Amino acid sequence: MEKKKFYMTTAIAYTSGKPHIGNTYEIVLADAIARFRRLQGYDVFFQTGTDEHGQKIELKAEEAGVTPKEFVDNVSGEIKRIWDLMNTSYDKFIRTTDDYHEKQVQKIFKKLYDQGDIYKGAYEGMYCTPCESFWTQSQLVDGKCPDCGREVQPAKEEAYFFRMSKYADRLIDHINKHPEFIQPVSRKNEMMNNFLLPGLQDLCVSRTSFKWGIPVDFDPKHVVYVWLDALTNYITGIGYECDGESSDLFKKEWPADLHLIGKDIIRFHTIYWPIFLMALDLPLPKQVFGHPWLLQGDGKMSKSKGNVLYADDLVDMFGVDAVRYFVLHEMPFDNDGVITWELMVERMNSDLANTLGNLVNRTVSMSNKYFDGVVNNTGVLEPVDRELREAAVSAAEKASAKMDDLRVADAITEIFNLFKRCNKYIDETMPWALAKDESKKERLATVLYNLVESISIGASLLEPFMPETADKILAQLGARKRSLEVMNMFGLYQSGNKVTDKPEILFARLDVNEVLEKVEAKKAADAAAQAEPETTEGAADVIDIEPKAEITFDDFAKLQFQVGEIIACEAVKKSKKLLCSQVRIGSQVKQIVSGIKSHYTPEEMVGKKVMVVVNLKPAKLAGILSEGMLLCAEDAEGNLALMTPEKEMPAGAEIC
Repeated sequence: MEKKKFYMTTAIAYTSGKPHIGNTYEIVLADAIARFRRLQGYDVFFQTGTDEHGQKIELKAEEAGVTPKEFVDNVSGEIKRIWDLMNTSYDKFIRTTDDYHEKQVQKIFKKLYDQGDIYKGAYEGMYCTPCESFWTQSQLVDGKCPDCGREVQPAKEEAYFFRMSKYADRLIDHINKHPEFIQPVSRKNEMMNNFLLPGLQDLCVSRTSFKWGIPVDFDPKHVVYVWLDALTNYITGIGYECDGESSDLFKKEWPADLHLIGKDIIRFHTIYWPIFLMALDLPLPKQVFGHPWLLQGDGKMSKSKGNVLYADDLVDMFGVDAVRYFVLHEMPFDNDGVITWELMVERMNSDLANTLGNLVNRTVSMSNKYFDGVVNNTGVLEPVDRELREAAVSAAEKASAKMDDLRVADAITEIFNLFKRCNKYIDETMPWALAKDESKKERLATVLYNLVESISIGASLLEPFMPETADKILAQLGARKRSLEVMNMFGLYQSGNKVTDKPEILFARLDVNEVLEKVEAKKAADAAAQAEPETTEGAADVIDIEPKAEITFDDFAKLQFQVGEIIACEAVKKSKKLLCSQVRIGSQVKQIVSGIKSHYTPEEMVGKKVMVVVNLKPAKLAGILSEGMLLCAEDAEGNLALMTPEKEMPAGAEIC
């Protein structure tokens, strides 16, 4: 029987910088859906990638002193590294700088122009560079971009426009006839009431004020507007040919079954993209799901707030599957979720170490202790077994129903309900008590068999969400991964199999205070460690940096600055960036670790009078205690210079 196809995409990640855990959530969510669809028997094609054009990229590349292509090559590689770190099973990673994509975008633009959907005009309005969006004055919120809340600038330039209104009624009709098209329903209502029903304005689809984009080949001073460029990746990536024969893959996969995107770009995917497709005479995707945001405890993540969490830092602390579990389990269907270090530790200890890890370890250990690891089904049943068996054979159906509605967190809850039921079964049957009575030996064997069988079903069902953990559990149990079709059958674990004689702790309990100390140490290390400079020549006369939030004098007064004299210094072993200095401050000596090895030798440091933050909470960097911070200045190329007093000052003099 031929498998039913399932083509799904994520939004392609913008290459302005390293993706934080909120960005990474989307690829993990998509991966869980793709893996589950494969478990359900679908022939899945899963595409992701990077969005690499636009004015913001051009400006960032200029700031970094590299070409835009060099800049996006670096960032795209970092994004792909994070996606791979998170064990995501995408089939295609597309970049909008790929040659085949750029050529198709040019052909699409020309086709739409030739048929009258695109026309030349001029645009005057307010422009948000980070969002690459023009706004009218009435669309602004408190004078700022309604999408991101940042400042906008007046802009006027010659541009090409797409006739949105030509297709608006047709799109409204499609949405009304296909209620599943935009999910959740709240997103659909927002698009209809805020954009479509009031009437669409024609859309600017080219720019002339910057060059980093796909040129309009018949008018090369224009580059294609980023959204017309980016959105078409969903068809170019599978072989769409605008003026010829599209690939067999395109004919098989289009229309997409699911576009998975963040709620902040729902407008582009449910209004602009469908209208572009209508103009190209292509069928619309079956569903667009605008997922909520994953927020830090104090709001949306941003570098300016200093509250950004990165996937690789979380993985270093908790492991890949623990991070996958958290971001998938903690995100409601249509409301924003919250992530903090404290919540991560709580979930690690309660759900992963206790509910799951302890269950597997107890079951394997008891099987080894009482039966030398051999698991036998002796068939000695009691009424208490019925509820466990029912929970085991119904788990797959319950989880599948949730996944069909894209309620991923609820699906995981159903699986963990089975694990919780297994723990309750242990309390009910008390294997340790049965083991004391020789006449209950066969009953004990059945109890352990029921546990191994139930956990095997749960682990097989867990694979789309925590693939490495599922494999580890099945390996410890000596069990095979089940297909979804047989997860409603109890008793498939072969009697006489053996569990491992060396059970592995799946998840270790963590102390929240120790985790927070490591987090602070990491922050201090990141602040101290700076990129190695190539040259000190050509530094700019002035540098503008992003301002931090204003503080009061009382905030400033909490900091203690003094002059320190470096009396000894040595390189930190196994570190390319750190020096460890002994700094005399008044009558005491403090040990301070600094990320300045690329800029100063230990010999150069000795004897220097420097400015020191002396009341910074001590932290360990590379395993060495640091009791303060040396102040440095940094230029645009990352070169550092120690801040020193202009005149001779004694060690310990207050800086005020």
